[in-house]
Amino acid sequence: MPLDPQRFLGDLHKLRSFGASGVGKGVVRQAYSEADIAARKWLAGRMKEAGLEPHFDPLGNLFGLAGTAGARSLLVGSHSDSQPEGGWLDGALGVIAGLEVARAAREAGGPPISCVSFQDEEGRFGVLTGSDIWSGKLALEEADGFLDTRGNTLAAMRAQMADMAADFLPHARFSGFLEMHIEQGPYLDETGGRIGVVTDIVGIRDMRISFEGRQNHAGTTPMHLRQDAFQALSAFNSALNGRFANVVTPATVWTIGHVALHPNASSVVPGRVDFSMQWRDADAERLARMGGIIRETALEVAEDFGVRSELGPVMGIEPAAMDQRFQAELSAAAEALAPGNWRKMPSGALHDAANMATVMPAGMLFVPSIGGISHAFDEDTEEADLALGLQVLDRAARALAG
Repeated sequence: MPLDPQRFLGDLHKLRSFGASGVGKGVVRQAYSEADIAARKWLAGRMKEAGLEPHFDPLGNLFGLAGTAGARSLLVGSHSDSQPEGGWLDGALGVIAGLEVARAAREAGGPPISCVSFQDEEGRFGVLTGSDIWSGKLALEEADGFLDTRGNTLAAMRAQMADMAADFLPHARFSGFLEMHIEQGPYLDETGGRIGVVTDIVGIRDMRISFEGRQNHAGTTPMHLRQDAFQALSAFNSALNGRFANVVTPATVWTIGHVALHPNASSVVPGRVDFSMQWRDADAERLARMGGIIRETALEVAEDFGVRSELGPVMGIEPAAMDQRFQAELSAAAEALAPGNWRKMPSGALHDAANMATVMPAGMLFVPSIGGISHAFDEDTEEADLALGLQVLDRAARALAG
C-alpha cells in the first residue's frame, strides 16, 4: 500500500493545532469543547478527501467508512479528545494512523479499511463513553443524564453536534478493530523496545472509603486519646501494601487518590477523611481477591484507631483479552519490520479496544512514550517510532482485512 509517513505526520501535527495549549506540544481538547468539535469537522473533511464516507452517530463518534454501502470492513482508530491537560499523541495517534492506513488502502485498490475517532474516551462524562455506548455496554438514555465537573449534562453537550448526527452503525458493519496508541508508561522506553503488541487490557476496580473519627484540638488532645482519621488512612495504606505483597504481580497497580481531609486545618485533629481506592490487573480473580483484602484491612484499621469506616460499592470494568489472530498478525508485522525489537505486553491503561473486544475481534499495538510520560503537556514520542508503528499497523491491517 502507498503509505505516506510524511502525510501521516502532517495530519497528526495539524490535529495538534486544535486546542494547542501553548506549552510544548500539549493540547486542551476535551470532548464536546469548541476545539474538539472543530477537530472532528476537520477530520470528517480529511476522510471525505480520502474517498471515505464520514459518518457521525448520535454521540459524535466519527467513522470514515470504506467500500460500498453496507459492505464489511476492518475498523482502525482510537479517540481524538484529550484530558483537561493532555498530550498531543494520546488517542490522536491512533485516529490519524487509522486515517492513513484506510486512505492508503483505498489508493492502492486494496481491501476496504474504515477508520474511527470515538468520542469522550477520556471520561468527561463517563469511562470510554463513546465506545461504551456504541458497543452496547451503556444505554444512551442513561448516559444522557451524566454530568461533567461543571454540571453540564451529556445530552446538552452532544446536542451541539445534532445537525451532523446520523444513526448508530451496526457492529456487523465491521470485521474487527485495530488500535495504535502510545504506551503511556515506561516499559518500552526503558527496555529499548520500539513496538508493543498488547495481549490484554487490564480490568479496573474503584471504590470510595471514609474513616470518621473525632475532630479535636491539636494542642490539647493527647496522642493516646485521639481518633485521628488521617492516622487511620496512613495505617491503612501501610498495611495494604504489606498484605498485597503475596497476591499481586509486577504488573498489578493500586492507587489511593481523591483524598479529602476534614477540616484540613493545621491545629485540628482531622475528624474525617474520604478517599478513592483504585486497583488494576488483567486477572478478574486477582481483582476480586484484592477487593476482599481492601475491605478487611479497612475494617481492622478502623477498629484499631477507634474510628468508623464507610465502604462504598465496588465499581469496575472487566479485563479484556485481545484476539489471538490479531495478536499473531501484529507480532508477525513487528518481527518483519523491527526484528527482535518488539515485546508482548499488557496495557495498564484503558482503551476503546477493551469495549470493542466485546463485540468483535480486536487488537492493539503500542509505540514508546518518552520517559513514560502521558496525560501531560510534555508527552512525546520520537517521530521515527511513530512512523514505524504506522508501518506495523498497516502490515497487520492488510493481512486482517484481506
